[in-house]
Amino acid sequence: MLDRQMRYLQVSDRWCADFGVDGSAIIGRSHYEVFPDIPERWKEIHRRALSGETVRAGEDPWERPHGTVWVQWEIRPWKTDEGVQGGILIFAVDISAHKQMQAALRDTSRRLVESQEQERTRIGRELHDDIGQRLAMLTVELDDLQGKLGASVSDATQCLASIRQRIVDISSGVHSLSQQLYSPSLEIIGIAAAMRGFCRDFAAGQKVDIHFEAGKINGAPAQDVSLCLLRVLQEALHNAAKHSHVRHFDVRLACSTNELNLQVSDQGAGFDLESAMRSGGLGLSSMRERVRLIHGTISIDSKPRGGTSIRVRVPLAVTAN
Repeated sequence: MLDRQMRYLQVSDRWCADFGVDGSAIIGRSHYEVFPDIPERWKEIHRRALSGETVRAGEDPWERPHGTVWVQWEIRPWKTDEGVQGGILIFAVDISAHKQMQAALRDTSRRLVESQEQERTRIGRELHDDIGQRLAMLTVELDDLQGKLGASVSDATQCLASIRQRIVDISSGVHSLSQQLYSPSLEIIGIAAAMRGFCRDFAAGQKVDIHFEAGKINGAPAQDVSLCLLRVLQEALHNAAKHSHVRHFDVRLACSTNELNLQVSDQGAGFDLESAMRSGGLGLSSMRERVRLIHGTISIDSKPRGGTSIRVRVPLAVTAN
């Protein structure tokens, strides 16, 4: 509690403990004398409060000589019995430990996502280089066997042709899966072309219609940003094809000065978002975590029989935590 000259009138034990001051020694002293490193922007907030405004912040960094202190605060005016403003009340809590825990959780989540991507890459390469190649060789051997049988054994030839076609279909599926798990084209052709290619292949494989639209991309987005958007697109379309009960989907990628915007929508069955989040279904938690790790935002608008729209906004470049 401070007067209009920002001199201490009263302090709580918790406040003294959080900010390392002796309560008995600061009564009557100026707030700016006790804390000479107060940022100028906070002084302006104090002036606003002294003019009658209530101001608050959920989290705010304070660069101190021993490091950054994160503070949650609220500043409000107080009045005398006569109704005259006598000064301001500052409610502040040191939330640095909480911020450190958040940072540790983010680091853990990032490591999990990175491990997941490494495993996806490994499996994708093995599908392409091992299983895919072996299926291709088996197809060649069947062709050779079919040629040796000749026209005299037409039933066997037809059976082999059917087996060959099934192998070709499996091989195509393996190739598609390996491309989804490992996306080298993302680094080569860019996010828009990679998304367009995925939408084309997914539509052909799932027998659905996807309208893809992309605006001009300003420069090359950070690799983490591009990968995040591609994974969100893949998850969203898989969910839509499985749960929406419609066969047409719209995908739009747009770019502003410093961010990318992705929207995936359908006019299908929709779902109850709260129930889906509680059950952990539809991969919604995975999408949200990926977007959060690159400092983006995701909104999901859906209701039963009302369609679904997923909107993602991410920065073109990832900034350090």
